[in-house]
Amino acid sequence: MRPYLITAKPGWLHRAAVWTGRWALRVLALAVMCGLGAVVFTIRSARPVINYCATRAAWLELWAASHTGIGPLGAALGAGLTDEFVREFHKGRARAAA
Repeated sequence: MRPYLITAKPGWLHRAAVWTGRWALRVLALAVMCGLGAVVFTIRSARPVINYCATRAAWLELWAASHTGIGPLGAALGAGLTDEFVREFHKGRARAAA
């Protein structure tokens, strides 16, 4: 309880508004945390499915390459992208340490 002068004491309407505002902020924060948790849970749950699909797509590409005689283009592009991601990751780590 804060010491107020009798004339400066906030009215019940102001106190109710402050109480309502605090609880509204708490409910909003809880809703944001639940929403972020749902997004993270969905992404983490989908990772095995994504890995399976990627493996099957790579297998399908190799199968198609063996039957058509055209080289697996996705593997060449994927290797280049992977190298670029690794370079960016190491660059970011070096900047963060400095």
